[in-house]
Formats: sequence, C-alpha cells, structure tokens
Amino acid sequence: MDALPTPDIGESRLADRLRALRAERRWALDALADKSGVSRASLSRIENGEVSPTAATLGRLAAAFGLSMSRLLAEVEADAPALVACAAQPEWVDPATGFRRRSVSPPAPGFACEMLECELPPHARVAYPLPPHRGMEHHLYLLEGALELMLGDQTFRLHPGDCLRYRLMAASAFHTLGDAPARYILAIR
Repeated sequence: MDALPTPDIGESRLADRLRALRAERRWALDALADKSGVSRASLSRIENGEVSPTAATLGRLAAAFGLSMSRLLAEVEADAPALVACAAQPEWVDPATGFRRRSVSPPAPGFACEMLECELPPHARVAYPLPPHRGMEHHLYLLEGALELMLGDQTFRLHPGDCLRYRLMAASAFHTLGDAPARYILAIR
C-alpha cells in the first residue's frame, strides 16, 4: 500500500473518515478486521494515514460499512455542485494496479445514482470479495478495450459498445483482456 497519487482525495481525510465510521459503530479494530478481512495492523496503519488502501482493500472496508466505494470516497470530498466540470471531477488511482476511477457525477445527498469513468490497465485485475450491499444495481458500458467481469460464479466478456446490467450479490472481479486498457462507464444505483 502506497500513498495516494492524487490530492483530490486527501489521504488524511480518508484516514479520518475511516476512523470515524468505525467509531460511530463502536467497533474495535479487531471487529472491523473480522468484518472486512483486512488485518488489524493494516487497518491501524490506514487509519493513522501511514499508508493508503488499494482498491481491493477500500472495497472491503466500504462493504464492511455498508457503503459503495464511491459513496465512501464522496464522504471525504467537498459537497458536490450541480455542474461538475471535467477538471473538478475527482479521480482516484489504485496504487497496486493503476486502476483509475473518475467520479463523473459524484454521489450527493438526495441523488440515488452516480456515474464513474474507469480505466483498468492491460493485464490488470481488481477483485472485490464483498459487495458494498447486496443488490446494488450497476450498468457497465465498455468504451474501449476488452473486459472480463466475474460476478459470483458467472463470467461475462465485454467488447466496445457492450453494456452489462447487473446487481451485485456476491464477490466480483474485473480483468482486462488483451494488451489495451479497458475503459468504461459505470452507472451505480
């Protein structure tokens, strides 16, 4: 786990929010470790801002708190305005895989849907062992590249122009196919 490469999501704000979420639930580090599958030592280092979580780790933590990763990240950002200019759309980069996630329409109070633009580098794989909450609706539209998406025991292969609608009920994993990055739009509700 390395430092977050972008200042959009302040490392200390993320650490503070994760610590606050745990405190709100009155969970000890051991309880969060059991719920998330992230070691107590890693949780301590993350909450103290010593390291930044990878996409997989952040996904596990978000699921343990019953939040989508986007919603968790939005909680450490400023209030979202109605118009979000491209330059103001927060981007997060997974330090382990290079996976890029830009919040095109960041989550905001009163809105049930959010839209993300994502890019997974060639030969990269990101796995989420737990859904943020069962039944979360996703619409994935592949713009470029080829992508394999595993949803529980089902596997889907997507090519440019394909759209996959699904509800997260179990573990999921995204894997690029071929030598090009997979770029896609993800609508979450």
